[in-house]
Amino acid sequence: MLRIRRDLVDAIVEHARRDHPDEACGVVAGPDDGTDRPERFIPMVNAARSPTFYEFDSGDLLRLYREMDARDEKPVVIYHSHTATEAYPSRTDIKLAQEPFAHYVLVSTRQPDTYEFRSYRIVDGEVTEEPVEIVEAYEPSGTDSGHSGE
Repeated sequence: MLRIRRDLVDAIVEHARRDHPDEACGVVAGPDDGTDRPERFIPMVNAARSPTFYEFDSGDLLRLYREMDARDEKPVVIYHSHTATEAYPSRTDIKLAQEPFAHYVLVSTRQPDTYEFRSYRIVDGEVTEEPVEIVEAYEPSGTDSGHSGE
């Protein structure tokens, strides 16, 4: 299950709407302490600038991973948008998924007044949709039930 704060969901959706008709992409980093808690919203540039494909700029991605390492963070959520199709991973999305512990969030902006927000685990080419719980705030550290390694 992905437990995520409403402000982060709103930021992801806003980024997807802002970049429409191109796909938006980014990461929500969180502490590398087993809590599986997304905390820090990091919108990225879609280097492909495409309505049907996203690609992280390799230099930006390297800088991001160095920064997360220095902050003792990991990519808890890796997100991107689909602008004309449902929020389900494409064959390309599945092939590119390299973080087995990340939640892969897809947002569909194909409808102007609504959106789909769905989360998946993608491990070795296997896609598993997972429930999303949107919360106003996380439980204080130490009392969160944590979902690391689900």
